[in-house]
Amino acid sequence: QIQLVESGGGLVQTGESLRLSCAASGRTFSTYGMGWFRQAPGKDREFVAVISWSGDYTYYGDSVKGRFTISRDNAKNTVYLQMNSLKPEDTAVYYCGADREGPGKYRYQYDYWGQGTPVTVSS
Repeated sequence: QIQLVESGGGLVQTGESLRLSCAASGRTFSTYGMGWFRQAPGKDREFVAVISWSGDYTYYGDSVKGRFTISRDNAKNTVYLQMNSLKPEDTAVYYCGADREGPGKYRYQYDYWGQGTPVTVSS
């Protein structure tokens, strides 16, 4: 079993950057694909980015491509999401997930989720 804890969210202005972290417990972290999703008020959870267990494959949602970067450090059991050029429409609660069969792009593929960290981008 894996437990995930996100951190790094906060309030920023348009154009600024944030780096989210997702710390995982469990010795099998390095075998899981890891993804970031987000959910804005009143909307469905949206795919943001995914990274393979080795880190050599990444994929991004169209709305964040070119602005966000996903990475992982298996030695630290941590996955990151670097978010640059933030926009008000990026405002959401950001969740990381672990996909045993990963790297998946759909919510149903994920086996474990963190509790989320809120990101607010003011205009």
